Amino acid sequence: MTLKRRSFGLGLAALTLSACGSRAPSLATARPAQGLPDDLRPEPNGAYDAWVAAFRPRAAAQGISDATLSAAFRGTGYLPGVVRRDRNQTEFKRSLEDYLAIAASDERIEKGRAAFARHERVLRALETQYGVDARIITAIWGLESFYGERKGDVPVISATSTLAFDGRRGAFFERQLLAALEILQNGDITPARMTGSWAGAMGHTQFIPTSYQAFAVDFTGDGRRDIWSDDPSDALASTAAYLERNGWTRGLRWGAEVGAGAPQGDVIEPQPGGPRFVVTRNFGVIKRYNNSDAYAIGVGHLADRIGGAGPLRAPFPPDEYGLTKDDRVALQTRLTARGFDTQGADGVIGPNSRAAISAYQQAHGLPVTGDPSPALLQRLGG
Repeated sequence: MTLKRRSFGLGLAALTLSACGSRAPSLATARPAQGLPDDLRPEPNGAYDAWVAAFRPRAAAQGISDATLSAAFRGTGYLPGVVRRDRNQTEFKRSLEDYLAIAASDERIEKGRAAFARHERVLRALETQYGVDARIITAIWGLESFYGERKGDVPVISATSTLAFDGRRGAFFERQLLAALEILQNGDITPARMTGSWAGAMGHTQFIPTSYQAFAVDFTGDGRRDIWSDDPSDALASTAAYLERNGWTRGLRWGAEVGAGAPQGDVIEPQPGGPRFVVTRNFGVIKRYNNSDAYAIGVGHLADRIGGAGPLRAPFPPDEYGLTKDDRVALQTRLTARGFDTQGADGVIGPNSRAAISAYQQAHGLPVTGDPSPALLQRLGG
């Protein structure tokens, strides 16, 4: 099965609107607001202003104070880039092999082991309290925000109000906006610090506002459920609480590659000809966080690798171009060595690799397709 997904959010885990509130995981590098793209800065829009004016009485009727509304909307505004990203969620295909090459990359594994070591005391406490495998919590953190490095820096009030005003999913995003205002009114966070992805997903493990309300935990005991803090404790606890309340079974593995473990469960083969997996009920609970087999396998496999397990044992078949992963890595390496930089050699033929292929083809008088091929690999030599 080829993974079909909508390109939500800003990075790898930008899967479909998921069960951890229908929200978009964000893996963009965190940066100060002044570093936002121009289309994610507020711009004048009279219709949006009129919508906000009409919304305020509705919010007040739901118990939002005038002081909260004034503070929340101060300095915010219509973000054209949010609408553009929401409308341009092109459907595309990514194989499980490609997905796992990114989800369980060497860098993500290394950083995951370091993050686990730094926060093991908290993670073990959460495992004891909620029954959720500490490495599963860590892996979700890794996929959602690269262990806190890429939480997103779009103001949540601007993002959710823009999408509510836009109307394509107006009712859903008005609920998120109201929930965000309630979070501010509760004092968990200030408006300036309430940032996230362009679709309103927040913090280390990317909760949308309604999921925050339902599951967020004040693990540190400071009176605030601060999933944005440099200290990830509240966010990790919130993730553990989410999984526990959605049916996580203590002591049960998520699953395993067929032949690599001994759990009882269903056998699935997400990519024809590739590795098969035995999956348990806890695999389904991970899918409640994000409803994708690839995502759940990515979480489970990354958790295993953080715990010291090796790579998958069964190979994946050649891709649609007849290339194996080793072939694609060789292609990227050779292109880069010849001055056509693919921005890495992970075996995933994405936009950077296609641009490099196109540039090479154009420079050598070949038909410009941007597609990899065995002939191109052979032409590039050793």
